[in-house]
Amino acid sequence: MKTRSIVLAAAFALSACGNPSNSKAQEGEFAQPTRTAPADAAGMKSSFAPVVRSAAPAVVNISARSVQRVQADPFFQFFGGGIPQARVAESVGSGVIVRSDGIVVTNNHVIDGAQQIKVVLNDRREFPATVILADERSDIAVLRLENVSDRLPVLAIDDQEEQQVGDLVLAIGNPFGVGQTVTNGIISALNRTETGISDSGSFIQTDAAINPGNSGGALVDMDGDLIGINTAIFSRSGSSAGVGFAVPAAMVKRVVDSALGGATAVVRPWLGVKGDTVTGDIAGSLGLSRPQGLVVTDAYANGPAARAGIRQGDVITAVDGQEINDQNGLNYRVGSRNPNDQVQVSILRDGRAQTVTARVQTLPGDADPKQGVTIQSGPFAGAEVVALSPALADRLGGDPFATGVIVTGVSGRGYAARAGFRQNDLIVSINGRAIGSARDVEAASSGRGPWEVVVNRGGRQIRGVLR
Repeated sequence: MKTRSIVLAAAFALSACGNPSNSKAQEGEFAQPTRTAPADAAGMKSSFAPVVRSAAPAVVNISARSVQRVQADPFFQFFGGGIPQARVAESVGSGVIVRSDGIVVTNNHVIDGAQQIKVVLNDRREFPATVILADERSDIAVLRLENVSDRLPVLAIDDQEEQQVGDLVLAIGNPFGVGQTVTNGIISALNRTETGISDSGSFIQTDAAINPGNSGGALVDMDGDLIGINTAIFSRSGSSAGVGFAVPAAMVKRVVDSALGGATAVVRPWLGVKGDTVTGDIAGSLGLSRPQGLVVTDAYANGPAARAGIRQGDVITAVDGQEINDQNGLNYRVGSRNPNDQVQVSILRDGRAQTVTARVQTLPGDADPKQGVTIQSGPFAGAEVVALSPALADRLGGDPFATGVIVTGVSGRGYAARAGFRQNDLIVSINGRAIGSARDVEAASSGRGPWEVVVNRGGRQIRGVLR
């Protein structure tokens, strides 16, 4: 299966220090309200203090503690000693109060694996907190403060996407654990995709200084509203280099609404297409004036796009007026909607522009399968398998269009374990026969070998012969 792009490059740190891969921005802009530049020196000397006074009380510091078991020194283990020791790990980050009864938004990586979470308000009050919902793909987690007796200050979530490149913004958080700090800058880019942070993310880029500890903090516009949650930076030194990324408020609100609605996971709808970015060469072959859009290479049978009339070879240029240039951008635009929402998809077909209406839906299949079928004989004996569905593939970070049978477990006493099969291996074919169910595995591997097997492991296709 395709490895999820949410798995980060070694040099890219979600704790706001690291390097993403080369990224792309969707060209085009959000809605365009009137902007006025400072007219004189007095205007240049205006202060951000009114915005800070409004926003800062809702930004909090977060301390997350976890207990990890570590092995003792091998020297002592050799002599029969060395009991594994408990080690307390602590991460420090930031968060934002978005509801007055104590609902806080932060980054998932700030609280991931924590057994104890403490939230410190701007006025130094402290509250224990519990996780309501943690969404790894967007790197957003929603917390509930305990023992809240009065109304807390909040930051309003502005999900209207009216920002423009060049707008002034403030980043508020707890860099290096020194305490609440405010930095200012501008929006450097919108709709940044292919950053390596997420395969369904489209980020706001800013040059406001963001450092370790700012993760989960607020990116605020000049109206004092929350337009993003700071999550990562591009840096070779580990400190701010002026290229920071924030999860847009539209996705933040989507996760918050899911949490408050009682969901245990964020359900992302899909359009049911996959495609390739239009390069200069592709644009030339299609007769386009410039390289822009996503050329459809496959439309899922009876999926939302297929039912709307979108087909292979179409070029998707926008969704609800927002320009699309790659698969991640499309995933974000559709994934930030609710299942069954209608979207307007702009396409080019045979050089002519048209717009179709599609109703986005959840991916078919079970994303959390029950116990699979254990193969009893043959080269896969001892392997527990389940048919791969688009929903399950998406949950595992793979291609929803992929087909095959996923290995959900391997018994140490079976032939499958001795042959080297592992959990999450995707069995694609046996002796040239496509595999789509546990029954297919049993039928294709019955009788005497050898068996030629094709397996997809971590995005790599492996071919082997079992005897």
